[in-house]
Amino acid sequence: MKVEIDRAGCIACGQCAGTCPSVFEMASDGLAQVIRQPDAAEEQDVQAAAEGCPVLVIHVS
Repeated sequence: MKVEIDRAGCIACGQCAGTCPSVFEMASDGLAQVIRQPDAAEEQDVQAAAEGCPVLVIHVS
């Protein structure tokens, strides 16, 4: 699994970092960022973060 965030569309709600803090964090500019790619045990949480993003800027492949 590969995860990316379209930071230009991020509204800084923090939902992703709250759902999977081992993969997402809020950067110093207030926007979400990927801090590392998920391992197999985190894939379900990453998918939940992507589906829960209110602006759908988390892309999983």
